[in-house]
Amino acid sequence: MDKKQLHIAAGIILNADCSEIYITQRAAKAHKGGYWEFAGGKVEQGETAEQAVIRELEEEVGIVATRLEAFISLAHDYPDKALRFDFYLVKAFDGEPFGKEGQPGRWAKIAQLDDYPFPEANDAVLEKIRKAFGEV
Repeated sequence: MDKKQLHIAAGIILNADCSEIYITQRAAKAHKGGYWEFAGGKVEQGETAEQAVIRELEEEVGIVATRLEAFISLAHDYPDKALRFDFYLVKAFDGEPFGKEGQPGRWAKIAQLDDYPFPEANDAVLEKIRKAFGEV
């Protein structure tokens, strides 16, 4: 059986001084439930990754991203699916992020991201964030 292929676009939402990132917690019943993540979701047919991340951020955390910067792209295979990710830094947005779909969300200090369990697919992203923004 062929693995399901998914293209995911996610936003790394930064606060004004780039010391904190807004993260959300996956629903317990979801794949990797209970883990923390960067808001985002599937890139739909006919949509660019950039368009998808803007749409997903509005749907999931109620913000309108006004400044995106491509950050990292990677692929990760799980036993049942192959994921391709495009992560964007969100350095400017309208609104204040919140768990619009009822999911827990919070501003986490970059220096404390290790305190939040993320799916292993995020390891390279977290490492690059730490290198880019360091211990603020």
